[in-house]
Amino acid sequence: MRWSNLRINHEFYNVGHLYEGAVAHYQATGKRGLLDVALKNADLIDSLFGPGQRRDVPGHQEIELGLVKLYLVTGEARYLDLAKFFLDERGQTDGHELYGAYAQDHLPVVAQEEAVGHAVRAVYMYAGMADVAALTGAQPYIDAIDAIWQDVVARKLYLTGGIGARHEGEAFGDAFELPNHTAYNETCAAIANIYWNQRLFQLHGHAKYIDVLERSLYNGFLAGVDFGGDRFFYVNPLAFDGDYRFNRDDSRERMPWFNCSCCPTNVVRLFPALGGYLYAQRDDRLYVNLFVSSQTTAMLNGERRHCPANGLSVAGTVRIQIDPEQPVHFALGVRIPGWAQGTPVPSDLYHYLDTQKQDEAVQLRVNGAETPLQIQDGYAWIAREWRAGDAVELHLPLPVRRVESHAAVTENRGKVAIERGPLVYCLEGIDNDGRALDRTLADDATFRVDWQPDLLHGVTTLRSHGDDGDLLFAPYYAWGHRGLGEMVVWMNREAA
Repeated sequence: MRWSNLRINHEFYNVGHLYEGAVAHYQATGKRGLLDVALKNADLIDSLFGPGQRRDVPGHQEIELGLVKLYLVTGEARYLDLAKFFLDERGQTDGHELYGAYAQDHLPVVAQEEAVGHAVRAVYMYAGMADVAALTGAQPYIDAIDAIWQDVVARKLYLTGGIGARHEGEAFGDAFELPNHTAYNETCAAIANIYWNQRLFQLHGHAKYIDVLERSLYNGFLAGVDFGGDRFFYVNPLAFDGDYRFNRDDSRERMPWFNCSCCPTNVVRLFPALGGYLYAQRDDRLYVNLFVSSQTTAMLNGERRHCPANGLSVAGTVRIQIDPEQPVHFALGVRIPGWAQGTPVPSDLYHYLDTQKQDEAVQLRVNGAETPLQIQDGYAWIAREWRAGDAVELHLPLPVRRVESHAAVTENRGKVAIERGPLVYCLEGIDNDGRALDRTLADDATFRVDWQPDLLHGVTTLRSHGDDGDLLFAPYYAWGHRGLGEMVVWMNREAA
């Protein structure tokens, strides 16, 4: 019977995606056909569920995100109210039989302080709470998701930005439970983490959320799709012995499809949305968040600002050109990533080893003149009258950095990982005489950085030289494109 098994049947999950797709189609084309279908469905659900009516919650969150988008495109407050209703009913025993921590239905949402259960369900819910909080000012929602975010970044986040330690239940593990070979790190969970952190940035205006978003985007998410865009990892481990069938459907390689199709379709959902994450605007402030070749036009103080930017170069340089129609005063905030300031994540879960001294410093220039860094909430702010042709140049040091885990991450004790800028690197056996898992990296090993245009569609590789011979590292996102073989992110450390 309809609505008889919301815990399992995922009606609300499916229609939530319908709502989001319908809004996107309407915004892109101006055509209402699919939007009207979505609104008809939402009206049906609104007529059946809510205060004084049927009280239940979806087993898999998503409808909340879709309802908020219907509210934003129509202005109909009842869609926003229904999203909040489905959130507020979680953990309420007088409305339905609780579905438990697996579905984040063990406590009222405002009483939850830890990330538990199925990772994708959880983070869709946290993103929905952020949406509702932003539109209603619900401070208890903000307090709850802030506490949960701190739990994730301090105790449950993989170095790649992936989340979800356990295959069983596709779930978060306990604090500091971050296995490598058996990591789940569902591609959908990385996408959900991107959505959540984008919303937290929009709530708080702090660059630390974009730091986590960037880490998830370039590592945890991007590994989930191959260069052709038509084969996928559902699961993204940080180590592989060449044999363990870690991927869904008993596979060891990227697959064109799965018996549960959420990851391939979610990849298609995220890529077209990325343009909306590069810049942000609040009053007379323009934020530059991600360093991607791009351009945008914004209205600040009543004037149009044209802002083309190029990407982060191999040498660590970003150039931003400002072209207002008329001279105008506004503040430009350029994100200074945590990795450029000696902090891989906004917690003590990971840290760079003291054996590496960073000689270069972040440099900011305006029209060629060096400008002192005035950093607030992770952004270097430049407030001035801007004229057509003004240019900002940001230099971000890109040394090769060794990363160590918090001591409580038992899986990584005595191990080290390698990063350069926002990218996590890995060893693959195919580049290292067939071996990766048993390799050792000495603290005094030196690195050579090479741009290789003909390898893996163009990558920057790192070659270390030490007592164990030369080792070749490639970006983690590019692993698994050259047949089965060993791969490892966290390798044995030979301390000085």
